[in-house]
Amino acid sequence: MSVHDQPDATSLEDVNRLGGGLETLTAPRGLFTGTAFAIRGVWQRRELLGLLVRRELSARYKNSSLGLVWSLLRPLAMLLIYYIAVGKFLSAERSIPEFAIFIFCGLTVWTLFSEIISGTTSSIVGNAGLIKKVYLPREIFPLAAVGSALFNFAVQFMVLLAATLIVGSPPHLEAIWYVPSGLILITSFAFGIGLLLSAVNVYLRDVQHLVEIILLVLFWASPIVYSYQLVHQILQGSWIEQIFLSNPVTIVVLMFQRSMWTAGSDQLFPPDLEIRALVVFLISLALIWIAQRVFARLEGNFAQEL
Repeated sequence: MSVHDQPDATSLEDVNRLGGGLETLTAPRGLFTGTAFAIRGVWQRRELLGLLVRRELSARYKNSSLGLVWSLLRPLAMLLIYYIAVGKFLSAERSIPEFAIFIFCGLTVWTLFSEIISGTTSSIVGNAGLIKKVYLPREIFPLAAVGSALFNFAVQFMVLLAATLIVGSPPHLEAIWYVPSGLILITSFAFGIGLLLSAVNVYLRDVQHLVEIILLVLFWASPIVYSYQLVHQILQGSWIEQIFLSNPVTIVVLMFQRSMWTAGSDQLFPPDLEIRALVVFLISLALIWIAQRVFARLEGNFAQEL
């Protein structure tokens, strides 16, 4: 049984106080009124959402002497490994300038995406103890997983920013807007998928294992350890390249590289990157709405299935 299944007395007391105890409300079935109802419910319990995010973070480093410091040491170790082992020893910098910065841009995006997907997928099952004891908007648990992932992203991004300053290649100021835009895109897209998977995972537990395999494949289908310029040289604008560029993770990784990877100023990027980003954003909004409606239909039997 996970840490989430056994909340301590204080946590349960706080959840009861902030979540409304055993009170239940019937959500409207309308396509838009139901979504609006869910948004209001989460907003009214935003203090509880903050509590759950803190609980997610504390559970991750429970019984650890350094606690949250590990969230800083891990990306630092990753950066040094790629800089020394891959960039220097394996000579990756010969084809990709400042390889460590290049790959860390992609890893920063990928870590956020994978943590949101993995965390939200298991969020309902992982909080079975709370779900069976109190009533509160179920969407709050996937959102708490997103909040925890965003905290880790902030730490990793600070490491990336510090690294660009240390090597003397600060971000492009004229392209800095790619970073917040990309963050919104990848967070909304991942949350839409994760919200849907979190509900399905209650009924089909194999989903969380399938997600691990899909994430592994998707990692290598994104320009994280290789450049888009290399992909373009091989595929030459073919339909396969268009499929490659249809991957939202690819779009966001390229946005971060465009902004944070100064040494790659002369590297090739898709000419329609902004348009593709806008399309991803619109798709993400539609995905979140669809996922929430499916989630609302399935959540009625969560307690029984758990």
